[in-house]
Amino acid sequence: MLLASALIAAGLAISALALTVLNARDPLQIAQATQPTQSTPGAETKPSSPSEPATTGQRPSDIPPQPARPDPDAQKAGAQPALPPAPAEKVAPPIREK
Repeated sequence: MLLASALIAAGLAISALALTVLNARDPLQIAQATQPTQSTPGAETKPSSPSEPATTGQRPSDIPPQPARPDPDAQKAGAQPALPPAPAEKVAPPIREK
């Protein structure tokens, strides 16, 4: 019990000391982990990057989308499905109430 009380008192003392140090510092001091970015040498003489390609945001209309599963007539003609068949659902017997 004495050891537990000593550990708690030591923890409180360390916490109070840390809070005192934090309050004593200048509040406007900000830590920065990395150096600020600098311009690449000669960046003014390099050509600018190409402009973004113009996109309409719409799907191309010249190629119609293909279904993942062709209809039965297309399968008879030899069309292969794009996806493998889905696995069968596993169904357990109903839970019996006691």
